[in-house]
Amino acid sequence: QEFVTVLVRDPRTQKEDSWHSYIDYEIFIHTNSMCFTRKTSCVRRRFREFVWLRQRLQSNAVLIQLPELPSKTPFFNMNNPHHVDHRRQGLQEFLEKILQDTLLLSDSRLHLFLQTQLSPEDMEACVSGQTKYSVADAIHNFASLNRRFPVEDEERKKGKNDAGSDSESSSSGLGPSDDSVSCGCKASPASEES
Repeated sequence: QEFVTVLVRDPRTQKEDSWHSYIDYEIFIHTNSMCFTRKTSCVRRRFREFVWLRQRLQSNAVLIQLPELPSKTPFFNMNNPHHVDHRRQGLQEFLEKILQDTLLLSDSRLHLFLQTQLSPEDMEACVSGQTKYSVADAIHNFASLNRRFPVEDEERKKGKNDAGSDSESSSSGLGPSDDSVSCGCKASPASEES
């Protein structure tokens, strides 16, 4: 049976400049769904990117009532752990509901949002064919810049031993990656970032 596990976790404050900061969240995906190019991925996104995603999904699926994002309150305080965690929970619930809808799963923007670090402008350009790379290329290229997850390493080793294997990791042609280029994502909630 197909499953998609999504976790929104590890909120971090990022400085844009000396006056402006924002919080981004790690989005971890683990799935066996045929809809996904990568079976395990991890990216960081900020709230305004979630807003962009919801608007684009709604414009493409007019007849579907999309779940709401956590409200953007003027009283949101990024130094208040309760506010940050409440937003994190709301973002996770939003993605969990989105990922249950097969029509929404067919939207390339959703996959680029969840499995690449492309900006909204670059995602739009990719989806509309204005880039030299396809959606699948963008996802594979992003994965090659980040560390492999233990499951993928095992699949890759197994693929080398089995010449007839068509596993995704062994057929991707991606070489070993360098953890120092990692997006800071953890393979499991218990592991620590180096």
